[in-house]
Amino acid sequence: MSADGSVLITGAGGVIGAHAAAEYAKRPGWRVRGVSRRRPRNTSWYHLPVDLGDPDAARAGLSELGDVTHLVFAAYTERATAREASDANVALLRHTLDGLAGAGAPLEHVTLYQGGKAYGAHMGFFNTPAKETDPRIIQPNFYYDQEDLLREVAAARGFRLTVFRPEGVIGYAVGNPMNLLMVIAVYAAIAKALGQPLRFPGSLAAYDALYQVTDAELLARATVWAGGEPRADGEIFNVTNGDQVRWRHLFPAFARHFGMEYAEPQPVPLAEAMAGRRDVWERLVGRHGLVDTPYGDLVRWEFGEFIFTSGFDNVSSTIKLRRAGFADCFDTEDRFLELFDRLSAERIIPPLG
Repeated sequence: MSADGSVLITGAGGVIGAHAAAEYAKRPGWRVRGVSRRRPRNTSWYHLPVDLGDPDAARAGLSELGDVTHLVFAAYTERATAREASDANVALLRHTLDGLAGAGAPLEHVTLYQGGKAYGAHMGFFNTPAKETDPRIIQPNFYYDQEDLLREVAAARGFRLTVFRPEGVIGYAVGNPMNLLMVIAVYAAIAKALGQPLRFPGSLAAYDALYQVTDAELLARATVWAGGEPRADGEIFNVTNGDQVRWRHLFPAFARHFGMEYAEPQPVPLAEAMAGRRDVWERLVGRHGLVDTPYGDLVRWEFGEFIFTSGFDNVSSTIKLRRAGFADCFDTEDRFLELFDRLSAERIIPPLG
C-alpha cells in the first residue's frame, strides 16, 4: 500500500465501518473520512452526515471528496423483502460511486462486504466449509447485485476491488445493534441484575453446532491490507477469526467471567422477552454510571435470536485468504472475554465478576 492516501468509509457508524475507519486512522499519512446517518462518539476521523440513499444528496455531500483513493463500503439499509433490500442497497453503492466520480476522485480500490447469506446461511443450512468458489444460490440476494454493479463500474472506471465475507462480527462499539458481542453482554448483564443464572437462550441444535465469528479489528486489518495488496485484486475472501466454537463451551465461560451461575439452555424468544427489560437496563445505567445509550440502540435482539436458533454448522474456509498473504487470527473465546472487559472498563456494561 502507498504510504499515504485518502479513504472514505460508508456505514462508518456500524461496527465494521467504525473499526475500518479507526484502523486507517492509525496509519500515518492517511486522510480518513466516514459517512453515517448518526455522528459516532469519540472518532479520530472526520464525519460526514450524507444521505447516500438520495442520488442528489449523495452527489452534493461527496462533491468535495476529489482526493479519495480508497472506498470502504460498509453502508447497509434493511428492507422487508429480498427484492426491496437489493434495490435499496444497490442504490447506496451506485450513488456513492457516482458521487465520487462526479467529484473527480482518483479512485484506486473499493472494499465491499458480504457475509454468510452469500452461501445461503439464512435459508436453513449450507455446505461447509463454505468456499469462495461455491455457486450462488437462486434466491435474490443484494450481495450478488452489489458485487455485479461494482465489477461493472470497476471495469469501466479502472479501479481495483476486493470482497470480504465475514460472519458474526463482534467488536467494541456503542449504538451498533447488529453486534453479537453486545447481544451477549447486555443479555448477561440483565440476567445477572434479575438474579438469574446465565442460560443459552437458543435451540439445542444451535447450542451444539459449530459456529464462527469475525473480530471487527481483524476485519479492519484485512481491509487495509487488501487496499494495497495486488493478490487481493478482484478477489472474494472469507474472513473469520480462524477457529470454530460451540456455544455449549462458550456460555459457561461467559457465566464465569460475569460472576454468574450457569444453567442448562432454555429457548427464549429474545426479541419478545428483552423488549420489556428496558427498565432493568435503565436502573443499571443509573446505578453504575454507564454510558447512557438508548436501549433500542444497544442491541437488535432479532439478530441474536436468529444466530442462537441456527441449528447447523456455520464454517467458512479461510485458506484462500491465508494463501494470499493475510494470516491474522484470534482465539474467539479469549477475544470475547477481552472485549467484555473493555465494555465494562468503558462503562458500556456494568462491572464484571
